[in-house]
Amino acid sequence: MQARVEKKPSTRKRMWITIGLVLLLIVVLAAIKGLMIYKMVSGMKPPPPSTVSTIKAANSDWQPALTAVGSLRAARGADLALDIAGLVTRVNVQSGDEVKEGQVLLQLRDSEDVAQLHQLEAAAALAEVTFGRAKQQLAVKAISQADYDTAAADLKAKQAGVQQQQVNVSKKQLRAPFAGRAGIVTINPGAFLDSGKTIVTLQQLDPVYVDFFLPQKNLGELKVEQKVTLALDAFADKKFEGALSAISPKVDTDTRNVQVEAKVPNSDRQLTPGMFANVSVEVGAQQRYLTLPQTAVVYNPYGETVFVVKKKSEFDKAQAEGAKSAGEKNQPAPAKDAAKDKSKELPADTLVVQQTFVTTGATRGDQVAILKGLDEGAEVVTSGQIKLKNGAAVTVDNKVQPANSPNPMPQEH
Repeated sequence: MQARVEKKPSTRKRMWITIGLVLLLIVVLAAIKGLMIYKMVSGMKPPPPSTVSTIKAANSDWQPALTAVGSLRAARGADLALDIAGLVTRVNVQSGDEVKEGQVLLQLRDSEDVAQLHQLEAAAALAEVTFGRAKQQLAVKAISQADYDTAAADLKAKQAGVQQQQVNVSKKQLRAPFAGRAGIVTINPGAFLDSGKTIVTLQQLDPVYVDFFLPQKNLGELKVEQKVTLALDAFADKKFEGALSAISPKVDTDTRNVQVEAKVPNSDRQLTPGMFANVSVEVGAQQRYLTLPQTAVVYNPYGETVFVVKKKSEFDKAQAEGAKSAGEKNQPAPAKDAAKDKSKELPADTLVVQQTFVTTGATRGDQVAILKGLDEGAEVVTSGQIKLKNGAAVTVDNKVQPANSPNPMPQEH
């Protein structure tokens, strides 16, 4: 009897069968996992609206100005010293005193010089009497012309000697060359002063000048008597006004800047030489700009954008009109943005944001000028943009607003 032989599948066939079963298992598991994820996503609640602060874009008048950092300088200032040495006998000024022009501030010992001056004055007086007598005698021909000339020459010599000695005496006194405020005085009577040593500084504080530099490209905008405003960190709550007083006729060849001088009244003596100040020079007429806080603008590599708050119905209408338009320039988000898909599920009166491209201009304090891309009255997000996307729902809370001052002050003040 012939034995029965069973046919077994080949090794290659068994391998293909195994691979097919594994692939089928993977597909089944993937389908189950996908179904679970779908159910999870469909059952999730939409994220809560983001809380933002907003402001309505409004027009305001801006005064064009050039800004720089300047240094204050006294109208007149000097470090006073004597050109001779001597012993101090009297100090007539104290630190911080207001002094008058010509006032004696310090006296050196001059008793010997004064005594010699008196002697010379007596000799000059005698020479004057002798000259007068010679003049009378010459009139009656009692003396010769030569004797008269000798008497006249002697009088002039004696008077010149008096004048020279008066100069020597005056050198022993330090007088104020102009009215102003004295600095710190550290010299006391009895001290010996060397010639040329600074005794006291004197500054005329009303008015003061401020020196600053501006680029040469602004030369055409500068004119003498233009209004200048100073801001100093020492007086953060006060502005000082003055006028442009001089423009240097030479441009620095290294920096291509021109030096400018402004004159500022200082009747209350608050401004001190050597202080630095932020200088603003008004140029041209006022201009009207649409302005926003600088925090409202999002700066991106592809341009500047803002988020405008609208109702969902208005947003959908704007999106539909934008889709029909050939040039969709102010819509940064793509048509199938996830946030926009979510917004379709929101009620019509829900507040959402529309991201809009804008063109920014000059800045002033905390504000920035918007030149294009935005209309007056538009409600713009000023804070909380970091998590926003086009069409995202928002909640407005304006209890705290970012800074929006054209002339901001330091926070500590």
